[in-house]
Amino acid sequence: MHKLLIPLATLIMTLPVYSASDSGSGLSDNPTPYLSDADLPTRTPPLLELGADFLGTGNLKPGFRIPTGAVWQPRFWLYGTQRTAIQTFDNGTGPASTEWMNRLDLFGNLQLTGTERVLIGITPLHDEADFSGQVFSPDSQDGFRNNLNYNIQTLFFEGDLAELFPKWDYQDSTSNDIGFSVGRQGINFQDGMLIADALDGFGLSRNNIRFEGVPWLVSMRSTFFFGWGDIHRNDNFEDKDANLFGLFTQLDTLKSTINVDVVYVESSAEGDLLSAAIDSIQRIGKLNTTFRIAASTAPGRKSAKADDGILLFSEVSWVPAYSHDNVYLNAFVSIDNFTSPAREPQSGGPLGRTGLLFAAPGIGNVTPAIANRTGDSVGLIAGYQKFFKSRRQLVMEIGGRVGDDNEQNDSIGAAIRFQQAIGRRIVAGLNAYVSDSDVIGTRYGLRGEILIKY
Repeated sequence: MHKLLIPLATLIMTLPVYSASDSGSGLSDNPTPYLSDADLPTRTPPLLELGADFLGTGNLKPGFRIPTGAVWQPRFWLYGTQRTAIQTFDNGTGPASTEWMNRLDLFGNLQLTGTERVLIGITPLHDEADFSGQVFSPDSQDGFRNNLNYNIQTLFFEGDLAELFPKWDYQDSTSNDIGFSVGRQGINFQDGMLIADALDGFGLSRNNIRFEGVPWLVSMRSTFFFGWGDIHRNDNFEDKDANLFGLFTQLDTLKSTINVDVVYVESSAEGDLLSAAIDSIQRIGKLNTTFRIAASTAPGRKSAKADDGILLFSEVSWVPAYSHDNVYLNAFVSIDNFTSPAREPQSGGPLGRTGLLFAAPGIGNVTPAIANRTGDSVGLIAGYQKFFKSRRQLVMEIGGRVGDDNEQNDSIGAAIRFQQAIGRRIVAGLNAYVSDSDVIGTRYGLRGEILIKY
């Protein structure tokens, strides 16, 4: 008997030991062996590197000193994301469509220091909401769409005044770390519900603000932004007459991260708008939660670009026991017509953050399964995100919205997304949805997509 017990005891000793927290979603009490450089995977470089490698190892080049006293070590990285999709869909407002569409977001990053850089970006295969590709049906729209362009969609410089002028704070001991940016830059606040656009503007940020006698406030950041051009209003169309003023404040407390944002848009042509939002992000027990309230008011005439309204939104998610998966419940209450100050052409309405059913795909002519514009309505979705060991994931979602009697409300639907990583740069995906509205009837969509990261 002892001849059997000895190998059995040896086998038991080699099995991993699990503590109470090792349920698949907790942290193990057992140390993980240190990985040497040889054990680590090789670095995946961007499309082009000039100068020091992106996330590379080794000594940095000495660089050169500019007249302000700062030392610059220039390096240039070219990177981007390409999407190509074949999709068939029925938006419920016309005949079903089938199309092949393409998108390329390409960026050149000139990194001067750890805090200073120039970023330029183009979208050569699409111009705002018009994409390059082939429309197969309906016959009335059959043909190739050529939207090749070299319009600059992003071009800005950002830096830190204390780093640009190091003699101002030679010991790096004062509170002179003031960040700034100027040019055409992507602006996103309140998870895109308040602002989701690329604007011509100037931003000034004060970081790491602390107050004596306020121990619960870990850190605070405040940003002022002035936008003077390329401002797309709530209906996703550009308002050439608009100026945007924003004050954005983030507070990191002991238990939550709180964002308080106020934006005013001035436009004699399309109407003024005052919008504000506050959210709180935290863990409650084992739940990850976000609670948000946003409001807008139009001092003058009302329109699709400027209107009155209130939007209440919540996100709750958790990891089921014995798994690495994610379950989420998102809900909103929209009173009147909350209006965003700025929304890019592909983003649709403020409710796109609610889930797959509400999100604008951002490629081609397909619309969301359930309308993402506001209006008197209530919406709820439930989703499950399943992670597999073979670098694939599956997201399943059901939800709907009910409200007034226009075409944007009283809808219910289901959506599914499957993604598989291939190699180091490619993600293959399959998306499908079906929804039904009491006004426009049934919508459906099926999209196969290849995403390449350069």
